Amino acid sequence: MMDSSPHKLYHEHDFDSRQYLEHYFSDKPDMAFGDDTLKFIIENLRQVFAVGHINGDILIDLSTGSFIHHLYSACEFFKNIIVLKANNRCIMELKRWVDERTGAFYWGHTSTLLQEKEENSDQCQDQEAKVRSAIQHVVKYDLEKENMTEPLVLPPADCVISVWLLDAISKNQDDYIRYLRKFSRLLKPGGHLMMIGALGATYYTVGNDKFHLFTCDEDFVRKSLVGEGFIIDYCKVKERTAVSDLIDYKAVIFIAAHKEK
Repeated sequence: MMDSSPHKLYHEHDFDSRQYLEHYFSDKPDMAFGDDTLKFIIENLRQVFAVGHINGDILIDLSTGSFIHHLYSACEFFKNIIVLKANNRCIMELKRWVDERTGAFYWGHTSTLLQEKEENSDQCQDQEAKVRSAIQHVVKYDLEKENMTEPLVLPPADCVISVWLLDAISKNQDDYIRYLRKFSRLLKPGGHLMMIGALGATYYTVGNDKFHLFTCDEDFVRKSLVGEGFIIDYCKVKERTAVSDLIDYKAVIFIAAHKEK
């Protein structure tokens, strides 16, 4: 059955991972989203991890594209990071950076943002190296399988971080809750989930293609988490300031919660 949506879906259609990074995460002067896609993420994750009670052996990253700056703080508190990606292009883009190969995307501007927030900037200079060292596996997933990483069975995670993903893969409310439930199954009882998403969005652009975004608000995100057995610990919403027609979100949300035991 063909998808009736006029826009492509991140996990089902061809996705140019490099163009995505250039549009929304680069250091180019005309990249309009720095406050929302770079600073907002780095600042809130740093703040939540600084409390000190979120740590452990395994963190699973379930995010769109191939960005890495959301793992800067996480790699200080988790021994092993397992990255799950929906398509081969995103996997190749990420591995190019992990292996420090020629042509890898430049992330120096994001480590500079972290240094601006930290008192000891010397510790931040090797942050990219720390992330590289912490990433133990990069695994392809299939959301429609009962075990999305089949045949690999992942160990239960202490924490899952998901950035921009639920909005990109969910066609409707039922999808959102169904996929959230899958994310929850990756966690140990009492494990932590951190999500960053767009509010009031319908599309984002990558190259010449428009991709679908599920339209939701803060209330829906909160109710979905509570309905799946999570206790919300922290929530921050930032209204959009970027001027660009590449994407039509109204605000971004950061929410941290833990799974009831």
